Amino acid sequence: MIRLFVLLLTLTSHCMAFAIEYHVSPQGHDSNKGSFLAPFKTISKAASIAVAGDTITVHQGVYREMVVPPRGGNSDVKRITYRAAPGEKVEIKGSEIIKGWQEIKPGLWMVSIPYHFFGRYNPYTDKVYGDWYNGWVHTGEVYLEGRPLSELDSLYKIKDNHGAAKKRIGDTTHALDIYHTWYTRSDSGYTNIYARFGNVDPNKAMVEINVRPACFYPDRNFINYITIQGFEMSQAATQWAAPTAEQPGLIGTNWSKGWIIENNIIHDSKCSGITLGKDRYTGDNTWSKDKSIDGSLHYNEMVHRVIAYGWNKDSIGSHIVRNNTIYNCGEAGICGSFGGAYSHITGNHIYNIYTYRVYGGAEMGAIKLHAAVDAQINDNYVHHANIGLWLDWMTQGTRVSGNLFHDNNEMDFFIEVSHGPYLVDNNFFLSTASIRDMSQGGAFVHNVIGGAVSFSPQKRKTPFFSPHTTHWLGIQHITGGDNRYYNNVFTGSPETAKMSDTAHWPRWVKWRYGLAVYDSSLFEMTADGNLYTNGKFAVPGVFETQVAKTVGAPPVFNADKRGVVTLQWNVPASKRQEITTAILGKAIVPAQYFENPDGRPLKIDRDYFGRQRNTVTPNVGPLEPVSAKNIILWPKK
Repeated sequence: MIRLFVLLLTLTSHCMAFAIEYHVSPQGHDSNKGSFLAPFKTISKAASIAVAGDTITVHQGVYREMVVPPRGGNSDVKRITYRAAPGEKVEIKGSEIIKGWQEIKPGLWMVSIPYHFFGRYNPYTDKVYGDWYNGWVHTGEVYLEGRPLSELDSLYKIKDNHGAAKKRIGDTTHALDIYHTWYTRSDSGYTNIYARFGNVDPNKAMVEINVRPACFYPDRNFINYITIQGFEMSQAATQWAAPTAEQPGLIGTNWSKGWIIENNIIHDSKCSGITLGKDRYTGDNTWSKDKSIDGSLHYNEMVHRVIAYGWNKDSIGSHIVRNNTIYNCGEAGICGSFGGAYSHITGNHIYNIYTYRVYGGAEMGAIKLHAAVDAQINDNYVHHANIGLWLDWMTQGTRVSGNLFHDNNEMDFFIEVSHGPYLVDNNFFLSTASIRDMSQGGAFVHNVIGGAVSFSPQKRKTPFFSPHTTHWLGIQHITGGDNRYYNNVFTGSPETAKMSDTAHWPRWVKWRYGLAVYDSSLFEMTADGNLYTNGKFAVPGVFETQVAKTVGAPPVFNADKRGVVTLQWNVPASKRQEITTAILGKAIVPAQYFENPDGRPLKIDRDYFGRQRNTVTPNVGPLEPVSAKNIILWPKK
């Protein structure tokens, strides 16, 4: 009897483990117990002992460390949560403050740093590298009062002040000019950094250099169910996040499932801000290491490997990235290859991405996802990037809804080599170039398309899957077409009308204000109920039915310095049919319906703000009902 009692007591104690809240403070010590009255000093110490169900509460201060979580949670309800204490400003930085600068000639300063200062990773000997990358810069960066200087590629240039200013786009208030530059070289056990700080004495100012490859990143795969909440994270020496490589970021999930990254401020990553990325095991920059075949063939081979390594809904993806502010990232605000499948990216404000054109490549965008199977991308505000949203390869079951795009340098939305189905509804595309289509099987419904549209069939072959899975069904060329355009407002302008004549694009990339670019598509196109304002510039497709043109003033938007975006809605009310799964049908190649991720039929019965539409005769465009001329598009209420 006593033995039975002891056995039951032991089993009960194992089943009733209590969640613990650990506290961290700059005034703490890692030998403490981690309580509110005796906090740890570093987040890493708390991470080393936290288990599923525990919470790590970090109190106000600056933490210069890289958090490498050794474990995650067990489920969505029993996760490990890292959170900034409510109402307190908590910063995690990948940089260190540097003093001891010597002025070696007027305006030119130098500091010599021993290798051991950097530990295992020296960003000033490590250069950005990877597939689809073109450049020479280091992963390191020098910051003056939080703003990055321009790296130069020779000592001669910085000695004689012959540096070239960075080519910038977007809000340039964060950038420094030609008189703020740096150069580095390392030898004999020391890294020497030369810099020009204008008229500033760097020993009296805040000068930082990034020294860590991330702020929060696990060093192993399958570290699942982690929440990161309420931090400001910045100044990480991140490496290039190629889709054929492990994808490190300032915050990165490193091939896992079920993270929640919310309400954070993320900025000044050398490459990417948040990565929902691939693993290293299945290949690391395979194209750079083997140029004998094209990179697209490498990627198709990799699809088989990642499926074998556990790429499925039960093991990978299903992340939530919401309500974050992300800016000043060199490559991408949010990116991920394979690892973003089944994820929700919602309510984020992303801007100034690829702002300093210090390198080239093919992975830059505010949001850049490969293989976004059943991903939901909604209610984001994206501006002043090169590309607002770039969905690349195997976009299937994905929905892009209720987003606001403007002032993106190349285009708002780029959909590349995907067979669909994917749904794009209730968005505002307000840049000069709105949509670049190198895919098929899409549905564009109730959007404002303010810029030009381009269409380019592809010879590349890409895979497609069983509906709502990562089960390989086949592989096929992108012949083009099989798109639906319903109930959109094309607003246009003389600038968009001129897009087809621009020298910025290769001759095979054709742009139009309207859907005439699809007139020669191989697969059949469907377009019904679209409205063209500034109709004298419009070139509708020959396949369009019930197309309407107006010559009145188009909608006018304004983004003020407070971050408030308003719209003067001058579009006349115009009633259309409700769009449903039954109308949209199936994408041809995967033979999959346009439907919800759980397989249920869908209706486009909500507008940009989530308001109920008139389900019998909904209004054209993303807004219903339109009750005011001046409408606040962001922040959403």
